[in-house]
Amino acid sequence: MSAPITFDNSFAQLPASFYTRQALQPVAKPDLIQTNQRLAEHLGIDPAWLRSNAATQVFAGNELLPGADPLATVYAGFQFGNWNPRLGDGRALLLGEILTQTGSRFDLQLKGSGPTHYSRGGDGRSPLGPVLREYLVSEAMNALGVPTTRALAAVTTGETVYREQSEPGGVLTRVASSHIRFGSFQYFSGQQDLDNLKHLADYTINRHYPMLLDSDQPYLGLLEQVIEQIAALIAKWQCLGFIHGVMNTDNMLITGDHNRLWPLCVYG
Repeated sequence: MSAPITFDNSFAQLPASFYTRQALQPVAKPDLIQTNQRLAEHLGIDPAWLRSNAATQVFAGNELLPGADPLATVYAGFQFGNWNPRLGDGRALLLGEILTQTGSRFDLQLKGSGPTHYSRGGDGRSPLGPVLREYLVSEAMNALGVPTTRALAAVTTGETVYREQSEPGGVLTRVASSHIRFGSFQYFSGQQDLDNLKHLADYTINRHYPMLLDSDQPYLGLLEQVIEQIAALIAKWQCLGFIHGVMNTDNMLITGDHNRLWPLCVYG
């Protein structure tokens, strides 16, 4: 039997300074809440497998599919006006990348999958509430024509997460055109690491803006593309009355997809 998901991982081929490879952090008793059949079909994933126990184990972070290469990416960011030179995926794992039949490339990421190298003492887990919020709001945004990350699946973990109170845990399987952030560039810029900054810009152009490859000024063109797409994204938010609760540079993707949909009009 062929693998249910075929990975083609390009970000994992970048230098080790871009990420940290991370082992899975299994949970006690995962259970499937919801899967996104239409998104699965778009990605070329068998919907029957999506509903199986084997898929639930993958979406919970208990099992690793062949070809997956889990890693946590590093980035920096301005958080509420304060500069943090080193952040990173503190509760998320990039499992790998999927190529669709049309040649489009998408990241497959687990959110709430446990501690990573960048967790800074946190447990790396997510309460179930934010998982369900992101699933619902991201799919609503997509239906309204707003660029957004997507949700492929939501599972419970059978474990308790402690925040202000004890809550059931959950894991979201997120799909995005990539997870390259403003903060990804800021991380290398803040260190004056111009070689890796150029490497990241070249990777971004090749992956997202190949029309710039023959440009006389590809890096200026990249900046102009990002400005245009972010401006269009925010205009669409405003048309819907959406207000971003934590619009820090570590939360913003350079592609104009919105990757932090759970805080609606208040910080959640």
